[in-house]
Amino acid sequence: MGYLSSLLPSGKVSFHHAPNALRLARKSCASTPSSPATQTKADEEEYITFPDLCKSSTPEKCQLNPLLFNGHLQTAYTVVKNDDVPIYYKRWTFTANNPAYAGSFDVDFVVPPYENSLTEDTAPTAQETINQTPKDTAPPPHLLPPRTSFYTAEEFAALPDATCTKPMLVILHGLSGGSHEIYLRHVIAPLLEEGWAACVLNFRGCAKSRVTSPILYNARATWDVRQIVGWVREAFPARKLFGIGFSLGANILTNYLGEEGDSCPLSAGVICSSPWNLEVSSLALQRTWIGLEMYSKTMGNNMKNLFEQHVDQISQHPRVDVERVRNIKYLHEFDRALQGPVWGYPTETAYYRDASSVDSIFAIKVPFFVINAEDDPISVKEALPYEEIKQTPYGVMCTTSWGGHLSWFELGGSRWFTKPVTNFLTKMATEVDLDAPFKIEVGNDCAELNSKQQQVDLPQIGPTPDFVPMRRKLALPVFEYRGTDIGKSSAVDVSN
Repeated sequence: MGYLSSLLPSGKVSFHHAPNALRLARKSCASTPSSPATQTKADEEEYITFPDLCKSSTPEKCQLNPLLFNGHLQTAYTVVKNDDVPIYYKRWTFTANNPAYAGSFDVDFVVPPYENSLTEDTAPTAQETINQTPKDTAPPPHLLPPRTSFYTAEEFAALPDATCTKPMLVILHGLSGGSHEIYLRHVIAPLLEEGWAACVLNFRGCAKSRVTSPILYNARATWDVRQIVGWVREAFPARKLFGIGFSLGANILTNYLGEEGDSCPLSAGVICSSPWNLEVSSLALQRTWIGLEMYSKTMGNNMKNLFEQHVDQISQHPRVDVERVRNIKYLHEFDRALQGPVWGYPTETAYYRDASSVDSIFAIKVPFFVINAEDDPISVKEALPYEEIKQTPYGVMCTTSWGGHLSWFELGGSRWFTKPVTNFLTKMATEVDLDAPFKIEVGNDCAELNSKQQQVDLPQIGPTPDFVPMRRKLALPVFEYRGTDIGKSSAVDVSN
């Protein structure tokens, strides 16, 4: 097989990052020597640059299935390749803690295998929320994805553990997916073998979760992410937390990391197949027949189906025109008919510009690893942040010339991208001292960053001081929903 693999076509693997590298302390670092010569040698042994860590996590070759020789075939194969990676979940419904984005959302926690032959969860306390919603007001149980059932109130109350040190991964799925998605489970499975814990935030209405307010999610709605990360941080204070986002979830995670800045509870993030510049990606889809009639139409139908599953709730929003949404064909038409009006954007392109995560790169203050395929037909090459990633020491972007959208299928059906992702997360959790201050290369010298990871007495590396990357235009209109005012102000502060 080794000889045959050498004959397989190999995609080009490239890395993009700032010239001033972030330096991470190794867990085995010793005391600091006194002489300059030994100090330099010790730095090399005690610290690893962030680009080097990302490169050492990534296979040198990207050898994929030669029959899937372009991004379209790679992406289409996700429909054909329906293998099974058995991951078991227990679900809990959280009540949103921010009045600007009222309602509830479901989180699926990875648990050991258990017997679950039911097609639906019938536990009487299945829909009790974290703020103890009374049982007599809880909605009836509903069908769930395979190997998923609800926590009982007693099981969930027993979860918090102040002593558990397992690293924890918070996962955000793609556009209309959920915890059941196979690309997501391909990442979870090897991490479980390394002793990780994980949970998946299901966007509202996804993975057969309920919608309890007339507002769906969008590409920059980070409130639910912030709440679940905060809950995990409080429930498991001894754990190191990490995040990964796929496709739309990658865009949301990037926006969240930027909004949190140096207060981010996550130790590192992985951004996989993000669309980055949503307007550019949308226009690219509309420009070709295959982009419009295959990808955009499929995603539009998926979102329209999601809308139909929850039309009773969503139609209570005064700006929702149900028939207009039902008549859409493409994703951008769905965003024009529903997302724009509900979230207060005049056009779908205004929404795309405001929700794009490309500028959020400049505000992120934790290490983040980006993986994109340059032949991705959905998260297109022209939207990738080649220049932006060079302006921050916190990020490294790995691009492959081949791989499609969340695909990277190798011979046999395994996915190449799971290797750099799981290697990176494992190295960050086991080899890097995440409590030590970061250092950064400045010319031939290194400067230390303080505990909040702010730059100290360094020359300006990124954008000019008057550029505010997280300045947003999002405004939620005040409307009545069952007699309750949702959104006390027209301006929404996403930082809280």
